[in-house]
Amino acid sequence: MEETGWNHAAFDDRHWTHPVETTFPGELLSQSAPPLKVRQVFSPISVKETQPGIYIYDFGQNASAIVSLKVRGEKGCTVTMRSAEYLTDDGLANQDNSGKNYYYSYTLSGKDSECWNPSFSYYGFRYVQGEGAVPEGIDNPLSLPVVEGLEMWHIRNNSETVGAFTCSNTLFNDIYRLIDWSVKSNMTSVLTDCPHREKLGWLEQVHLMSKSIVYNYDIRQMLYKTIRDMKDAQQPNGLITNTAPEYDIFSDDFRDSPEWGSAGVLVPWFLYTWYGDQSVLSENYDLMKKYVDYLTSRSTGHIVYHGLGDWCDLGPEHPGYSQLTSRGLTSTAIYYHDLCLLSRIAMIVGYEEDAAHYKSMAEEVKTAFNEKFFDKKKGYYDTGSQTANAMPLFLGLTPAEHYESVFNQLIKDIRSRDNSTTAGDVGFNYLLRILEKEGASDVIFDMNNQTNKPGYGYQLQQGATSLTESWNALKTASHNHFMLGQLMEWFYSGLGGIKPMNEEDYQAFKRFIIHPQMVGDITYAQVDFNSPYGIISNHWEKTSSGYRYQVRIPVNTSAYVYFPTTTPGGITANGLPVGEVENMVFVRKEKDALIYKVNSGHYDFYVESR
Repeated sequence: MEETGWNHAAFDDRHWTHPVETTFPGELLSQSAPPLKVRQVFSPISVKETQPGIYIYDFGQNASAIVSLKVRGEKGCTVTMRSAEYLTDDGLANQDNSGKNYYYSYTLSGKDSECWNPSFSYYGFRYVQGEGAVPEGIDNPLSLPVVEGLEMWHIRNNSETVGAFTCSNTLFNDIYRLIDWSVKSNMTSVLTDCPHREKLGWLEQVHLMSKSIVYNYDIRQMLYKTIRDMKDAQQPNGLITNTAPEYDIFSDDFRDSPEWGSAGVLVPWFLYTWYGDQSVLSENYDLMKKYVDYLTSRSTGHIVYHGLGDWCDLGPEHPGYSQLTSRGLTSTAIYYHDLCLLSRIAMIVGYEEDAAHYKSMAEEVKTAFNEKFFDKKKGYYDTGSQTANAMPLFLGLTPAEHYESVFNQLIKDIRSRDNSTTAGDVGFNYLLRILEKEGASDVIFDMNNQTNKPGYGYQLQQGATSLTESWNALKTASHNHFMLGQLMEWFYSGLGGIKPMNEEDYQAFKRFIIHPQMVGDITYAQVDFNSPYGIISNHWEKTSSGYRYQVRIPVNTSAYVYFPTTTPGGITANGLPVGEVENMVFVRKEKDALIYKVNSGHYDFYVESR
C-alpha cells in the first residue's frame, strides 16, 4: 500500500485524510537539540528457532533501536518482529515490563528483495522474535518469506562525544560501558527514563545525572530544550511537573515531587557553571522563582513533606517509594538547596532584595530541618540511612559541630553492610559526592568493586548490557534506565581526578582541579574531557618507584594539580625539577599532597615515592 514518493515535497497528498487539530501547552518551536541518527548497527550474534516457526535474533546489546529488515517472498505475506529486552522461560520475547503489545509488521510487495525499517517509532531491546518468515539457509517447506538480513540500528541524538575513560580495573570498565549504554539509549529528543514503555522526561535524572552525562557528551542544547519543556509544563501556581514535556498527566506525588521539579532550578544553574552561560539565569529567573515560591507554599513549618522520596532505594519491599528514608527529608533537603542557589542566582542577575530574602529563608529551613530530622543523641539524621546522612552532609545542612559524627555514621553504615549501598535514585548521587569530597574514594571503590550484592557488578553478573531500573536487576522492572548511573561522574572526577574548581567563580573549567584518587588495586586510569576551553587529559599510572601523570591543560586555563607526596624534590615536570618549571607555582600542602598551580600546556609529571 506504500505510495511512491510519499515522503518527498512534490507528492500529491490531496486524497489523504486531513490531520486533526489538537491543543498542547507550550509554544511550537524549531528543534534545537541535535537530531536523531543511526549511530551503530548490530548484526545478530545468534539466531535460534525456540518454537516451531518462531526465531529469536540475539543482537548482544540492549539499546534504543529500530529493526532493519531485508526479505524476499510472495506479495501479501506478512513478517512480524517483536522486540524485547529479555526472554521468557520458553525462549520467547518478553515485553511484560517494557510495554506490550509492541511489534513491527511488514507486508511484502513481492519484489525480489525488499528492505524496510520503521520511520516513526523505536524501542529498547536486545532480542527480536521473528514470525511468518524463515532465516536464509533454513529449510522452508511452507515457502514462507525468507529473511535475507535483520539488523538492529541503534538510534540516539547526535550529541558530540566529549569524553573517554579507561582504567586497569576490568570490572570498572564494564560498569562504565553498562552506564554509557543506558545514557546513549535515553538520549533522544528528550532525556528519557527508558527507551520503551514510557519514553518520558522524568526530571530528577536530568539534574542528578547531568555531570555523569556531560563528561561524556555535549548535551548543552539538550538541557536548553529541557528548560523550555519545563517552562511549558509549569503550572500557574508555580509547580514544575515531574515529567516535561508533560504528555501524561499523573496524580499526586508522581506529578509533584520536589526532588523532580527542582530540576527547574538546578539545570539552569548547572548550565551556568559548566558551560559559562550567565544568560540562562536571567532568562529563566521567573521559572526558578515561581517554583521555589510554590515549594514554600506547600511547606509546613519550613518542612516539605510530599514527594516520592529516595525512589527505588534498597529496602525490604519491591523498589519504588522511599523505604529507608523519610520522604520529608529528601524533599526538604532539595528545597533548601533550591533556596541557597536561588539566593546566589538572584545576586548574580541583580535582584539583591530577592537574594537576601531567599538566603534568610534558607537559614530558617536549615534550622527547621535539623530540629525535625537530626538526632543529637545518636549523631545521625532520621533513620540513619545512607541517604538520610549523605544529603545534609553534602548540601550544607549539617552543623559544623556535628559534621564529623554524621560522616562517621555514614561510613559505619556502609562498612556494616559489607560495603553495600542502600541509597536509591536520589540519595545515591549525594552519597557518592560526599564520599568523594571527603577523600573517601576507597569506600566508593569497595562499594562498587564487587559482583555478589545488588549494584553495578551484580547487574553485569545477571547478564545486563545496559543499566537496569533496580539495583538487583529485577525482571519486573526496566533493563535500560540511566537514573542510577551516577558512578560515571566519579570515574572522571574522582578516579580520573578532573573536576571544576569553585564553579561560581571559574565557570566552564576556566580553572579546574586534577586530583586523582588512587584507590584499591587500580594501577592506572586515563581520562580525556573536551571542556568548553578545550581538551583536558589526565593519564596516570603507578610505577615501581612512584607515580606518572601525563596531563593536558587547555590554553587560557590553569589547573591545581595534586601530587601524592610531601617532598617537592621528588617531583619532575617534562624531565625538569618542579622548581625550575616557569608554568608551575607552589600553592600549599594538604594532608599527604603538594598542590601546584599549573598553566596551560602538555606535561609529563613524575612523582617519586619515598
